[in-house]
Amino acid sequence: MLALRPNCECCDKDLPPAAADARICTFECTFCADCADSRFGGVCPNCGGGLVARPIRPAALLAKYPAQPERVLKPHAGCASAA
Repeated sequence: MLALRPNCECCDKDLPPAAADARICTFECTFCADCADSRFGGVCPNCGGGLVARPIRPAALLAKYPAQPERVLKPHAGCASAA
């Protein structure tokens, strides 16, 4: 089950469960599309894997399988000027 993290770990932009601009890697590191593309070129700075569009969990299932509430923010190269 995907954690559906609530923010970009680079710029801290909010990424609610239905965010079309959320990107994840195979380890569920989460970034907004702008950081994923412009800062990291579609490659996760943590593991080196590809960043792809995060699937959207159907709203009807969010009550049973809620998004992760904890925010993750990591100091990546290129993020110093973010947020």
